[in-house]
Amino acid sequence: MLTAFRFSAALTLLALLLVFVLSLNVGRARVRYGVKAPATDGSPDFARVFRVQQNTLEQFLFFLPALWLCAAGIGDAWAALLGLPWLIGRLVYARAYYRDAAKRGPGFTITILSNIGLWFGALIGLILSLA
Repeated sequence: MLTAFRFSAALTLLALLLVFVLSLNVGRARVRYGVKAPATDGSPDFARVFRVQQNTLEQFLFFLPALWLCAAGIGDAWAALLGLPWLIGRLVYARAYYRDAAKRGPGFTITILSNIGLWFGALIGLILSLA
C-alpha cells in the first residue's frame, strides 16, 4: 500500500522527524535556561523554543490528515507537492522564531498556504469522488 503513497509517506516521516527534533530542542532549552518540568514559562529564550514546538504541533494536527486526505483524493504526488512547503515553512518559522519572535511571519505564511492547498486538494478529491 505504501508504494501508492510513497511521496506522502516520505513527507510524513520527515514531518515526524521535525516534530521530534523540535521536542528535543525544548528538552535542551529546559536544561540551558533552568526551566524545570512541568513549568512552561521562563526566560524569553526558552519561551521561543517552547512556542516553536507548540505552534508546530498545532499546525501538524491540521497538516497530517489534510496531507493524507489530499493524497487519497487527488493523488500522492500532488499531495506531496502541496505539502512540501509545510515542512519548509516550519523550518523557516523555527529558525526565525528562535532569533526573534517578530520575524516568524514568512514561515507561518508558507505553512498556512500549504495547509490551505492540502485542504482544498482533499475537498476537490471528495467532490470528484461524488460525481
